[in-house]
Amino acid sequence: MNSPILALDKVSKHFGAIVIADGIDLALSEGEALGIIGPNGAGKTTLFGIVSGTVAPDSGRVLYAGRDITHISPAQRCTIGIGRSFQVPLPFAGMSVFENLVVAAAFGGRRREREVYQGCMDILDRCGLGEKANRRAGSLTLIDRKRLELARALATDPRVLLLDEVAGGLTERECHVLIGLIADIRRSGVSIIWIEHVVHALLASVDRLLVLHNGAFIAAGDPHTVIKSPAVMEIYMGIETDV
Repeated sequence: MNSPILALDKVSKHFGAIVIADGIDLALSEGEALGIIGPNGAGKTTLFGIVSGTVAPDSGRVLYAGRDITHISPAQRCTIGIGRSFQVPLPFAGMSVFENLVVAAAFGGRRREREVYQGCMDILDRCGLGEKANRRAGSLTLIDRKRLELARALATDPRVLLLDEVAGGLTERECHVLIGLIADIRRSGVSIIWIEHVVHALLASVDRLLVLHNGAFIAAGDPHTVIKSPAVMEIYMGIETDV
């Protein structure tokens, strides 16, 4: 069996008495799309911080392509192939949409600026922002900022892509387009971990679904099976069940 492209090995993180992760194990296979859901405050975004390097675990290891990366910086993790979008998009507001991508591609991918121009335009077209390449990023609507956030993550040329609430606020049509884009990204060989509250988007896109609650994964497996389990319906969806 091949080693996972990304793994968490007995990772723990506490903020005072609040348990975010309690000896969590996670393995992401090459080319896999993995979804994570959980109640607000469950620690999903903090878990992404541990993977991307913005949050240090109290114990345990983060492994990427068989290498222990627990103690390397977020910038280094980006350059070796871990890309991330953030729940609240914060583009360089005074720069154009295109310039935002050039910065991500040149610095995140360690490439010369002129070498990334065509690739950046291709990504903007894929994300529905091609016609807005010359607009100031600060003038974009929230939906277009979310598109730009995804485009910037793609511009770093990741092998692993962490998506944080990219479907929030989208219309049904926009969500359908996003699902198609995620499928296209997967076909290019990128492995994905996606945190999302828009559950139907996850069900249409991921191979496995994990549910985070009280510092542990309480359910994992086939997305449609997991979402219908009594524990998930009660804890995540607030539906009481008799078992």
